Amino acid sequence: MKLIKQVSVIIFLISSFLQVEAQQSNEKPNILFIIADDLGWKDTSFNGSQFFETPNLDKLAGQGMFFTNAYANAPNCAPSRAAIMSGQYAPRTGVYTVGSSERGELEWRALIPTPNQHRLDADKITIAESLKPAGYTTGFVGKWHLGATRDQNGPAEQGFDVNVAGCYNGKPASYFSPYRHEILKDGPEGEYLTDRLTDEALTFIENNKKGPFFLTMAYHSPHTPIQAKDSIMQKYIPKPPSNGQFDPVYAAMIESLDSNIGRLLATLETLKIAENTVVILFSDNGGLHAVTSMKPLKGYKGTLSEGGIRVPMIIRWPGKIGAGTVCHEPVIGTDFYPTFLELAGANKPKNYPLDGESLVPLFKQHGKLKRDAIFWHYPVYLQAGYGLNVLWRTTPSGVVRQGDYKLMEFFEDDHLELYNLRDDIGETSNLVYSQPEKAKEMQQLLSEWRKSIGAPFPLERNPAFDPKLRPQNRKKGDRRRIYRGSH
Repeated sequence: MKLIKQVSVIIFLISSFLQVEAQQSNEKPNILFIIADDLGWKDTSFNGSQFFETPNLDKLAGQGMFFTNAYANAPNCAPSRAAIMSGQYAPRTGVYTVGSSERGELEWRALIPTPNQHRLDADKITIAESLKPAGYTTGFVGKWHLGATRDQNGPAEQGFDVNVAGCYNGKPASYFSPYRHEILKDGPEGEYLTDRLTDEALTFIENNKKGPFFLTMAYHSPHTPIQAKDSIMQKYIPKPPSNGQFDPVYAAMIESLDSNIGRLLATLETLKIAENTVVILFSDNGGLHAVTSMKPLKGYKGTLSEGGIRVPMIIRWPGKIGAGTVCHEPVIGTDFYPTFLELAGANKPKNYPLDGESLVPLFKQHGKLKRDAIFWHYPVYLQAGYGLNVLWRTTPSGVVRQGDYKLMEFFEDDHLELYNLRDDIGETSNLVYSQPEKAKEMQQLLSEWRKSIGAPFPLERNPAFDPKLRPQNRKKGDRRRIYRGSH
């Protein structure tokens, strides 16, 4: 009788254990999606910077998967964010740039650019709207930049249960309180915005620790104005420049960003939910040339060269993604939507095309993506600024990356540039003339993609264009101020 009882107890314990295991395996993971603003590919020490210090991000990269070929969907803020939230390429959203597509003087523009959509339309189904039916509580903290008017409460109108600071504006008036922010209340005088937004995010996580939750933590940093705490900035003043990186204020902004991400990660551990929380780090575009350098990459924010669109990216999911793993597969911002749907067990919205592909097959390092290429369509002008000695950062153009190759097509004069990024990450050697068949093949691929997605193509010449009035270089001293002091 005693033996039977013991066997019964053992069977009960095994059964209970298996039930718990089954429940845990079916438990939906929390998703913490961290988007930095203008954090360049070379702005982190885990990616090789010798000037900037990011110990918390270095640790995160060591705990998860680091993506070496991660791309933003655009070289500046709004179109990149529209693609992430909608899961669609720019020709579907109409959000191509920030502000007007008619940048620079009228007489300088050879083409009439495609008009720009200034907001993410309400009929676009955001990631948050798709995750809510799967049982997720959704929160947004920080920079939205996808609405056109002051009275729009974008995140709350498009699927987010909680919205803190998300509005139409693309950058803060100040990183120090009083912020003069449209919807974020001022904190104590001198409070730092990156700290404040983290406090708000921590409140959301604490309130929803039982999960599942989806939190987009969209920091403004290190976007302009370039402002940082004196206490951090002082350590970088004596530090020697390295590979074009030199700015102590910008370095202090990045350190504040890093330490606040560390606070988020520590809280997940304290609440004992780190094991069931997928953490993603991403940036909306490359770094600003005036305060950093993307070397060995060519270009910077506002260009479709690698320095403008290749960005840092990490995904950590304990037990599901190997610690310290590296993925070289080209991935892009539109991939997050289908990835999050798969993680959450959520349904794809009906009659709503998604242009990305789930990254889940890459997590075990033996799966591959089905697509052949990724694309960019940027039929607008983006003038130079902040002291750049060039006329444009970008003119109307398109880009395709297929495997190791990248083709850039410039619509004004049909100029082509072809690079093998495996051999030439700095885009120094144009292969159009040495590999004309490859260039032709990729141009055809880009053209067919534009037709398939209905991308508007700016073919109409600008009658006011006068090449004689188009300066080759910007005037000396044409430099807008980006520093607003520091505290």
